[in-house]
Amino acid sequence: MRTLHWITVLAAGLLLAGCTGLLFAPATPTQLPPTPSPTPEPVAALVNGTVIRVADLEQEVTRYEAAQRSLGIDLASLGDYRTAVLNALIDRRLLAEAARGAGDRLEPAEVEGKIEALAVELGGSDAMGAWLVANGYSLEGLKTALGEETLAALMVQRIADEVPGTAEQVHARHILVADAALAQDLQGRLAGGAEFAELAQTYSLDLSTRVAGGDLGWFAPGTLTTPEVEAAAFGLQPGEISAVVQSTLGYHLIEVIEREDHPLDPETWRRLRQEAVDDWLIHQRSTAAMEIVDVP
Repeated sequence: MRTLHWITVLAAGLLLAGCTGLLFAPATPTQLPPTPSPTPEPVAALVNGTVIRVADLEQEVTRYEAAQRSLGIDLASLGDYRTAVLNALIDRRLLAEAARGAGDRLEPAEVEGKIEALAVELGGSDAMGAWLVANGYSLEGLKTALGEETLAALMVQRIADEVPGTAEQVHARHILVADAALAQDLQGRLAGGAEFAELAQTYSLDLSTRVAGGDLGWFAPGTLTTPEVEAAAFGLQPGEISAVVQSTLGYHLIEVIEREDHPLDPETWRRLRQEAVDDWLIHQRSTAAMEIVDVP
């Protein structure tokens, strides 16, 4: 009945307007003013010819601020987070564009399915409507953002999957001492046939490896927190012992036990995959036709 009521009122209004126009029409036609062209929406950034609107940026900043407040984080402690949010939108756009270029496609039905699943998770259409309002989304705006986010995630996965799960690694051990003269003395003993593990257990200051004879385990490039030790280890072949290596921790002697392709530990593999995505984005930003137009 409500729909019929409003249709009836609309029809009556149109009819009345039509009759009035006939009764009071002027003798000569008047020149109607030209329809003004729509005012262009403010642009926050241009990325390879596509627009990121200021309105989209403002909404994303508002959502970011709400998320931080919900975690009890003081916004004043976050620095220039507005620029960080814009950079995240630019990164998402670059990733989504690359996914399309690689042949990834997202069917409308897939986006609809994701939204329906979200509505079910939230508790129904009314709850979904309230969530949209609370998060500053229109339904179409959510579909656009969700579609771009999904494509960006596909590209992130594509980049990360190119990182192999194995890499050349070394299995090494070391002795750490605080005195250069002692390090030189231990090097002489090793040259004379002393057992590396025994000297490590007796003299090494590295408590985390001393009990195991200085064993550092397997490690890939970029893994050790002491880069001098890592560099020296990768300069050796199995069975070789380094010269005395100085670091901020003291003086080291390093022996390589094994060296070969070896599976990466999960944390190292995760880090390398993240670095691959970061490097990809840095390269894309350096080559993209990109302009930051306005960040109030």
